Amino acid sequence: MSVLEIRDLHAKPTTDDVEILKGVDLVIRSGEIHAMMGPNGSGKSTLAYVIAGHPHYEVTQGDILLDGESILEMEPDERARIGIFLAFQYPVAVPGVSVANFLRTAVSNLRGYTRQEKDNGDGVIGSHLMPMRAFRKLLNEKMKEFNVDPSFARRYLNEGFSGGEKKRTEVLQMAMLEPKFAILDESDSGLDIDALKIVAEGINKLATPDRGFLIITHYQRILNYVKPHYVHIFYDGRIVRTGGPELAHELEEKGYQWVEQELATAATA
Repeated sequence: MSVLEIRDLHAKPTTDDVEILKGVDLVIRSGEIHAMMGPNGSGKSTLAYVIAGHPHYEVTQGDILLDGESILEMEPDERARIGIFLAFQYPVAVPGVSVANFLRTAVSNLRGYTRQEKDNGDGVIGSHLMPMRAFRKLLNEKMKEFNVDPSFARRYLNEGFSGGEKKRTEVLQMAMLEPKFAILDESDSGLDIDALKIVAEGINKLATPDRGFLIITHYQRILNYVKPHYVHIFYDGRIVRTGGPELAHELEEKGYQWVEQELATAATA
């Protein structure tokens, strides 16, 4: 079993001194699905970026540990190699790079195939990737399992993709990379009901006993299809309440104003 632990995490953008994360404590274990809900601007996406090692954010206090080892000094690609995956809310298009080539490079890096060779220090003359036959077999199996059209492999990454196609491609990436912990930053954003069901089905297939999930969302609707073990309310840079799936339904009924009122009452008590 693996454990992703966040201890008293404080962080801010590298461009200013405004603290966004104000003491986040969270433990995610293999096999657990955690949902994090909160209003716009509360810091949910910042938390996802900081875990993944986004260079635009600086940790000012606290730690992030994977299986007891701090990952704060690791670059994003190093964090990916040890099992951290981030699915973006708005996946970017990469013209000229096919989905297949992108995935082959990513899988090769994570599985240790890629290495550079130099000729007398004059520069890189070659690199090693996962053998094409093995990669194609793996890609075809995963595309079939996760209902991804085979034509996606030839398309440029996310270029001209609908919202549902982008999110489905993110699920395909997860399936290919097989992370220990997957962080999904509003993967339900911009999806119609059919696309949402397809993405949720993919997440459920990947929710195995050896993988943990953190699903960041504004709405309860994706949780109708992906059942979390824990639901956290994120407010003003920290987790202010934790419960079971019923907490998501309470938020859906009442909104977030009652959370603010509860905190204000507690602060004056």
